[in-house]
Amino acid sequence: MSFAVSLSLLGLVAIAAPMVASVLVALFPRPCAKWFSVLGAAVSTVCTIALAANFAGAGMPDTQVPLISFGQTLVMGFTFDRMSTLLAPAFVGIGLLVVIYSIPYMSENNREHPDAPRRRFYAYLATFIGAMAGLVYSSTLLGQLVFFEITGACSWGLISYYMSPTAKKAGMKALIITHIGALGLYLGAAVVFAHTGTFAITAIAGLDAKLKAIVLLLVLFAAWAKSAQVPMYMWLPSAMEAPTPVSAYLHGASMVKVGVCVFARALVSAGEVPEIVGWVAIIDAMVTMLFGFLMYLPQKDMKRLLAFSTIAQLSYVFFGLGLSVFGSQLAFDGAVCHIFNHAFAKTLFFLIAGSFSFTLGTRMLPKLRGIVKKYPISGVGFGVAALAIAGVPPMNTFFSKFQIIAGGFSVGAGNVAILVLVCIMVAETVATFAWFLKWMGYCLPGEPSEEVAAGAPLPRAMAFVFIVLIIMVIVSGPLSASWIG
Repeated sequence: MSFAVSLSLLGLVAIAAPMVASVLVALFPRPCAKWFSVLGAAVSTVCTIALAANFAGAGMPDTQVPLISFGQTLVMGFTFDRMSTLLAPAFVGIGLLVVIYSIPYMSENNREHPDAPRRRFYAYLATFIGAMAGLVYSSTLLGQLVFFEITGACSWGLISYYMSPTAKKAGMKALIITHIGALGLYLGAAVVFAHTGTFAITAIAGLDAKLKAIVLLLVLFAAWAKSAQVPMYMWLPSAMEAPTPVSAYLHGASMVKVGVCVFARALVSAGEVPEIVGWVAIIDAMVTMLFGFLMYLPQKDMKRLLAFSTIAQLSYVFFGLGLSVFGSQLAFDGAVCHIFNHAFAKTLFFLIAGSFSFTLGTRMLPKLRGIVKKYPISGVGFGVAALAIAGVPPMNTFFSKFQIIAGGFSVGAGNVAILVLVCIMVAETVATFAWFLKWMGYCLPGEPSEEVAAGAPLPRAMAFVFIVLIIMVIVSGPLSASWIG
């Protein structure tokens, strides 16, 4: 079996296994749902890791594999390179951890949201996991668009899961805004096909400068919607109505990562990129960064604070991708690594918040005191995640933020405007550290508050997931940096 064929088979199974699991969830009795979902996510995780191992063993050659073509028109295909083989195992593996975590969380024992888990929760979540693998591996705009829309539909079902009026409005808001963003991909794919006769993302490189800028800006518009950037951010804070495992996966590791992945793939495939694309990307990133920071300062609800923090953190990625247009490969590599690193850190933080909802019945920060004494694993996870979001060494995001900032200073040496923006980013990072340090000092040490003291035991499945994520937050920084090279 050839190298390309073996990678393609592993990629197809990684995409199909969770989706087949979602069908089985619908066909079998409700108690089976969680186990089918775990099995599908586990098979997908093993396949993505095996694919990455084969890719590394062969010397990491960039490989394009066509899957569906009509004549000379490539409709669907796979791309296996350092970026896709790094990100797919993270997105799928985190999905597996979230499914394991959800088994005790989605139960009558949940103090904030007691609930008998319905099959649609696991069906939507499993489908989402498969769609994320498909999106990362896709080599065509049409393939990206298919999985882009699948994630949008799944996010609607998961955000509105509790079916309260607020939850249904939040789900619809997410669906509408991200679907409006999808119009950018529709139009971008149409322009590429009209001028090249194919949907391959690499065809963007063959367009003239004006058309290339138009296509990339259309892709950027779609990316803003999925990754909750100004002016398309509104759906993300509202989406905190979802069950916390959903918030952790969609808003830490998957849904919000769709946009940055699509834009990064377009940039790496486009050859020489017009500078207007870089300016639009970094200016909007800076506006979003400052907006997200200012908005999470007054938040007391831990999930809403993390929602606005996610908006700000994703702007670092767009900033790094924008800097790459001006010639900084280091900033591009840092942006890709930050997608990977932030996924582990933010998923951990969201799941810690969910454990407070489950055991204490509240996630309001002023009520959380003395966490370490009552819940040592949750307390350590809280501290590790907070330090990671703030970019403190040796946590993973330190390495990717350092790459983006170093790339920014390199570009800024010849451009005063960019240098000023990079300095603002550094100031925002320091302020983020100070703010999370404040909440660490408030919530972690001391005697437990009344709410914490009366809390229920932490389920073993949640503790297991926390330990895995804590380890990944510590080791994934050097891992991603060495993989991207």
